[in-house]
Amino acid sequence: MLAELTLATVMVTLTVLVHGSGLVLLARLLRLEERSDTSGHMHPSSPLHMAITLFSILALIGLHGVEIWLYAALYLVIGAIGDLREAVYFSTITYGAIGYSDTAMAPEWRLVSAIEGINGIIMIGWSTAFLIRIVSLLRRV
Repeated sequence: MLAELTLATVMVTLTVLVHGSGLVLLARLLRLEERSDTSGHMHPSSPLHMAITLFSILALIGLHGVEIWLYAALYLVIGAIGDLREAVYFSTITYGAIGYSDTAMAPEWRLVSAIEGINGIIMIGWSTAFLIRIVSLLRRV
């Protein structure tokens, strides 16, 4: 159990670093700091507002994809799941807390996947808060 918890802690730390760095990069790309100081209003259905929102959502999904693939790669490396497609599928539905029979996962590593589910919920929540912040700043532009 100690090996599982240690590995899960390393993965949580890694995904938090990846996610935080990705959000900082996205904020810089969108120049959110500059937008927070401006006044005015951008209509939510304007093409620019829609483009920024779409870009942000796709970037966030890509960021989650990187984190999902990190877990999938881990599952392959430790031999918890033997097939790449199965590892990515298992990681995706675990990260999103959708659920899956854990029979695909080697019993000695199931705790890692349980913690991946908790980690994914937190990362998705963080992305949701970030997206709400983007939309609220766009309304001020």
